[in-house]
Amino acid sequence: MSRWIIKMLLNGAALLLISNWFHSIYVANFKVALWATLILGMVNTVIRPILLFFTFPLQVLTIGLFWFVINAVTFALTAYFIDGFEVGPWPDNIGTVIVAAALMSIFGYLIEVVVGMKREKR
Repeated sequence: MSRWIIKMLLNGAALLLISNWFHSIYVANFKVALWATLILGMVNTVIRPILLFFTFPLQVLTIGLFWFVINAVTFALTAYFIDGFEVGPWPDNIGTVIVAAALMSIFGYLIEVVVGMKREKR
């Protein structure tokens, strides 16, 4: 349970960091970032597999590059659900949202690797 809390806090910090890098992405405060990471996790668990299923032909045609668009859609959908988390005018900022969503995925992976490691029992 404590690892999950640490992952949430670090993902929230990563979202705040990303919002500082891109002017079109706005996160009001750390509380909003934590809610956004929670909702992003739920969106990625429930909606993302459905999107991946229906866009499978595009995934094959683009050799997996459409994955970035799916990440951007889930990122923007999360912003739609959370007050205080904005991604700018959609789809005008799709390039920025794609990069921000990819960075969020990379940060999430790195956090999972670092925090998810189990300690060796002695």
